[in-house]
Amino acid sequence: MEVTLLGTGDTTGTPTVDCDCDTCERARDPDAALRERMRDRGVDPSDGVERSRFSVFVRNEETGESLLVDASPDFRHQFLTQDVGLPDAAIVTHVHFDHLDGLGNAYRLFDDLPVHAADETDPVTGESVAEGIRSRYDYLDTVSVHAQTPYETFTVAGFDVTLVPVEHPPLLCYGLRIEEPSSGAVLAISGDTCYEIPERSKAALSGADLALVEGIVHEEACEFHPKGGAHHDENGVPRTFGTKHMTLPGARDFADDVDADAYRIVHTAHYVPADRAFADDIAVDGERFSL
Repeated sequence: MEVTLLGTGDTTGTPTVDCDCDTCERARDPDAALRERMRDRGVDPSDGVERSRFSVFVRNEETGESLLVDASPDFRHQFLTQDVGLPDAAIVTHVHFDHLDGLGNAYRLFDDLPVHAADETDPVTGESVAEGIRSRYDYLDTVSVHAQTPYETFTVAGFDVTLVPVEHPPLLCYGLRIEEPSSGAVLAISGDTCYEIPERSKAALSGADLALVEGIVHEEACEFHPKGGAHHDENGVPRTFGTKHMTLPGARDFADDVDADAYRIVHTAHYVPADRAFADDIAVDGERFSL
């Protein structure tokens, strides 16, 4: 299994448009030390360091098939700048625009793109993620939507895939367990979530070779959220920012909780201070892993 991180940022990405904060400025113009660290991670920093909106490309090296996790609004840019082909299928974790709106790029690029999503009805929207995709993209004849039941494993692109319910109120959202059956390689994706998720979900995400864990901001940012922070550790550090995203310490604890061999923090915002925003465990676009 080869995993390419196409997009590793939150809803505005890093650098953010028209932002001159220290983190965005450092991303646009990395210093020599940061450039060298990026090269060590297999990332070309010649045009700066980027975290575009979230998306992951997973290639099955046994079958040659590939799977796209979430359709980022930065779809075109990601596929022009990263050395990957178009996917054979896609999965959408939830209906927030930064995970879904790139699906419109299927127009005139694909003869057929099967898109898999959960069949569980969301009480807020009155429809499942699968139904939301069907209604929003009914004009795309090349897109076929395949509803899947959470916790029930299905096969796509030669992978065994399980949609794993997480906590991202007010909407339903799902993480993923993706396993290549012949090698046993496992990728776990937390999805957008707070720290506290059902034990069944935590078990499903455990034991992965690589975990991609959502961590949107540093813990001090909770002081500026109207709902503060939640799920504090034994030292009082909040592991949830507000109600629906993990802090960086929360993401690190989560990766430890699910006993991942390796992890990267994804969906990170530009609000993280510049001296902490480029830590080695916080993902950047273009990182690639062979599992």
